[in-house]
Amino acid sequence: MGVSKSGYYKWKHRQGTLNRYEQDRQLLTKLLFEQHKKHPSHGYHMLAEDVFQETGWIFSHNLAHKCCKDAGIRSKARKYRYKKKDGEEHVKFANEVKGNWNAAGPIQIVVSDMTVFKNKGKNWEWTLLVDTFNNEILAHQATPIQGSNKPYYHCLEVLKKLAGKKNEEQTPQVVFHTDQGSVYSSQAFCQAHKHYNILRSMSEAGTPTDNAIIEALNGWIKEELYLDFDLETAEDVLKLLDEYVHYFNNRRPAAALGYKSPVQYKTELGF
Repeated sequence: MGVSKSGYYKWKHRQGTLNRYEQDRQLLTKLLFEQHKKHPSHGYHMLAEDVFQETGWIFSHNLAHKCCKDAGIRSKARKYRYKKKDGEEHVKFANEVKGNWNAAGPIQIVVSDMTVFKNKGKNWEWTLLVDTFNNEILAHQATPIQGSNKPYYHCLEVLKKLAGKKNEEQTPQVVFHTDQGSVYSSQAFCQAHKHYNILRSMSEAGTPTDNAIIEALNGWIKEELYLDFDLETAEDVLKLLDEYVHYFNNRRPAAALGYKSPVQYKTELGF
């Protein structure tokens, strides 16, 4: 058969044992499974990054995908798809963004939205303020009081400090994009930032794709909070949200940022 005698005996000696590539693959699968138990919402890309951050082991995402597929490791997060709808523009504020989210630096395009989550059978309303440059959460506040406008104004106060007052020697206007919710559209809310360096922008009515960045964030952030941080049964909701936002901004790698955290991405670019 054209096999040397020494080659045959080497094969005979290692027969039934795994070579180093197979051993590495088994170990990697084990590490991926351990990370999957910690972060059930993560897909194979994020699980691979989790293993790299914890061990420093460099391997391809393609290998991670094969290991996850063979072991039946799948993200438990649900996938959402929004369909474009043609709504009406707001009478006061047009859509200044129009799908162009490519900010050249921090605090140029900022978005806000409110989302609802459940904790022990009770609905909470959570308002977020996000910088589209690096998806950093600039401000947030949650309340179990339905219809409260305090979280909206809390986020607005943070934005006003970042934007500064009009006619001051500083940055151009900050584009502040929201949907047409009752608080965002109210006269009182508009008057609250009248003298600040803020240019309002609004999505068309009933068109979540016009505010795609924060709509997407709302979806998978809640999935991660439910699956990985036990939000639904948490004893101290406000503390958990504060800890999660700190983790999200400073430690959680984002695929869109080259698997860097929002703060790391911004810092490495010199901002």
